[in-house]
Amino acid sequence: MLAVLTSKPAAMPELPEVEITRRGIEPHVSGQRIGEVVTRHLGLRYPFPPQLRECLIGQRVTAVRRRAKYILLDAGDYVLLLHLGMSGSLRIFPRDTPAGKHDHFDLVLGEKVLRLRDPRRFGAVLLLEPPAEQHALLATLGCEPLADDFDGEVLYAMSRGRRTPIKPFIMDAHRIVGVGNIYASESLFRARIHPATPAGQLNRKHCRVLADAIKQTLQDALAAGGSSLKDFVHSDGASGYFQQQYAVYGRDNQPCRVCGATVERHVMAQRATFCCPVCQKTANTRGISRAKSGT
Repeated sequence: MLAVLTSKPAAMPELPEVEITRRGIEPHVSGQRIGEVVTRHLGLRYPFPPQLRECLIGQRVTAVRRRAKYILLDAGDYVLLLHLGMSGSLRIFPRDTPAGKHDHFDLVLGEKVLRLRDPRRFGAVLLLEPPAEQHALLATLGCEPLADDFDGEVLYAMSRGRRTPIKPFIMDAHRIVGVGNIYASESLFRARIHPATPAGQLNRKHCRVLADAIKQTLQDALAAGGSSLKDFVHSDGASGYFQQQYAVYGRDNQPCRVCGATVERHVMAQRATFCCPVCQKTANTRGISRAKSGT
């Protein structure tokens, strides 16, 4: 491999936003030959590979894929891995569009340019050799939640004997990829499962309902164009609107849309966690604490 990295990536944007980005850039990128590679500054989360231009210029992009929150561009003998970090976006522009302050990477494709904008510089641009799935960042990733082979039986089997609260359990990318903080909270609400419930206490029915809720939540987010938070926009500059459908996330101290009880905000595994105390059954609350407003 051309790079060996073990650090965990930043959590945002989440899987729906990355998949929407992949779908948006694919018609403009797939089948195109790379005419130029432009890097600005020394890198993002990791330094830019020094051999980017040498390895990529002249190669044709044959596929635009996604694994978890990574976008993979197959280009000849190499795979270009792109990660959006906390606030990045990939957009298509006319080739002569001037770069902005936070535009750190360009892939020139004919008369268009694929541009990575990343204000916080937590994203990544890495050059891999096939098979990319053996790279350290990809090799230990878990199930794709939208894949046909992820279901309640898979979730039930992986959760046996686990005392970890179910919310951080389903957010663990070594088990299930791409279920970030927003969609974990929303999925657990739909499944009527308290986020502090130990994963191993869920029975088969709970796991089936939760697996279905995860799939449906992610599919609904895709249909709504994802959630537009912070600096994220689609490849065409548009915004998503799934945040308008949130049942609990970010709605602390507001009435539950189902029962009218006050939505609570807690801290679990150092992440904000939202739930309805009535709709989501009370559970062992070890590891969860009530958060003060604004924390």
